[in-house]
Amino acid sequence: MSLAVKARRAPGRISAGTFVLAAGVQKLSGDANTAKAIHGMAANAYPVLGKIPPVLFLKLLALVEIGVGSVLLLPIFGARLAGLALTGFSGGLLGMYFRTPEMHDKHGLPTLAGTAVAKDVWLNAIGTSLVLDSTLSR
Repeated sequence: MSLAVKARRAPGRISAGTFVLAAGVQKLSGDANTAKAIHGMAANAYPVLGKIPPVLFLKLLALVEIGVGSVLLLPIFGARLAGLALTGFSGGLLGMYFRTPEMHDKHGLPTLAGTAVAKDVWLNAIGTSLVLDSTLSR
């Protein structure tokens, strides 16, 4: 693979990877109230998650974020895998956004409550770009 291909993928991988990794590391030290709040939002959108205790859910979410961030930042993982990991993760977040009516208006635009999650659309775009670029570059 050429240096140009690696260079054009680097900004998205570095920015998204750093963001997701930092979010995961922060969640590792989250308290019971944080766990309850994040778990409540997730379980509201995906009821099956309600069966997982909040503190365990927060730890699992933190590990997933650390894993996705690491895959993006470590060059030993290919762009397709990194893109698929990021697209899957961000797709879950966007699913939560669209399943929670308080987060958006009738047109899908974010309300004040939904702004923090709506920004995950750029994570999805970066992931999709990595997958498309790796597929079309072959």
